[in-house]
Amino acid sequence: MIVDVHTHMVTEAYLDLLRREGGPKYTFRTLPGGGEVIDKDGVPFFTLLPPMWDFDQRIRDMDAAGVDVAVISLTSPNAIFADADLSLRSARLMNDAFAEARTAYPDRLRWFASLPWTDPPAAVQELSRAVALGASGVIAVATVDGAPLTDPAYAPIWAAIDAAGLPVFLHPSVPPGEQELGLGDYNLSPPVGFVFDTTLAISRMLYDGFFDRYGNLQMILAHGGGTLPFLIGRLDVCHARIPACGAGTDRRPSEFLDRIYLDSVVYTKGALDLCIETVGADRILFGSDYPHNIGDMAGRRDLLESSGAPHGQTAARLFGLSD
Repeated sequence: MIVDVHTHMVTEAYLDLLRREGGPKYTFRTLPGGGEVIDKDGVPFFTLLPPMWDFDQRIRDMDAAGVDVAVISLTSPNAIFADADLSLRSARLMNDAFAEARTAYPDRLRWFASLPWTDPPAAVQELSRAVALGASGVIAVATVDGAPLTDPAYAPIWAAIDAAGLPVFLHPSVPPGEQELGLGDYNLSPPVGFVFDTTLAISRMLYDGFFDRYGNLQMILAHGGGTLPFLIGRLDVCHARIPACGAGTDRRPSEFLDRIYLDSVVYTKGALDLCIETVGADRILFGSDYPHNIGDMAGRRDLLESSGAPHGQTAARLFGLSD
C-alpha cells in the first residue's frame, strides 16, 4: 500500500474567503507568466495550481503514480489568522469539505483536521467535531500567527489531541521575521524558510518537555523533518552542556525520536538515508507534496521505494488502514 501523508488540497470557497478577509497579511498577486501566488507580508510562498482544488484530477494523478491512499491536508496559512472568527470559519469550511471528499472517495482519501489555534476553546470544540466527521489526524502549522506551538495558551488543544490519540502532521509556513531574513529574495521561503520553520518548532518541543507532557502524541514532520536529522546530535550535546537547553526535560532530544515520524519529501538519496538513520526505517512515511509546483508523487515514490523502508505498513498501522 502506498499512502501519501504529505499532500494538500484547498477549495475555491476557502480561497475566496482568504481573498476577501485574509489581508493585509495575506494577499494575492498575478504572476508575470499567468496564474496567482499568495504572499505573506509581501513574501511569496503559495503558488496556486488548478489540481489543488480538483479532487477528480487528484484521483487520476494518484492512479497514474500508483498511490493508493492520500491523507490530505490544508497547507499554510491553514486556518490560523489573528481574527479568531475567521480562523474558526476557515477550519469548519475545510474540515467539512475534506469530510465530503472522503465520502466521495472512501477508499482513496483520508484527512488531517485544521483547527483555529488562535482561539483555543474553539479549537478544542472543532477537534471534537472533526473527529466525529472522520478526521484521521490533525495538522499543526509550525507557528501560530508568530507564537510557538509550545506556548502555554495552546496546552488545552494539545491535551485534547493527546487524549484523542490522533497523529499530528507538523507543517511549516513562512517563518516569523521573513522580511528581516530577506526570504522574498529568490523566493527563499520554499527552499529554506520552510525547513527552518519546522526545525525551530520541533527543537523547541524537544527541549521544552512537550513530549513528556503529551505521552500519547505521535508527530509526523514535513520535508524529512527540516534539518532535524542533521542536527539531532548537536541538539543532544547542547542539552548536556548548555543549562538552558536542558532546563525543560531531563531526557535528551534523541530519546524522543520514537515519537517522531519523518515524511519522504526530500530530494536526494543521501538525505533520505540520513532520515532513515535518524529515526529508523519503520518511522519513515511516504509524502509527495503534491500538488505544489515542487511536489512529485512518482519521483518521491521511486526514491523511497529504493530504500526498502516499510512505509506502507507503517502508514497502515498509524492511520488504522488495511494494508
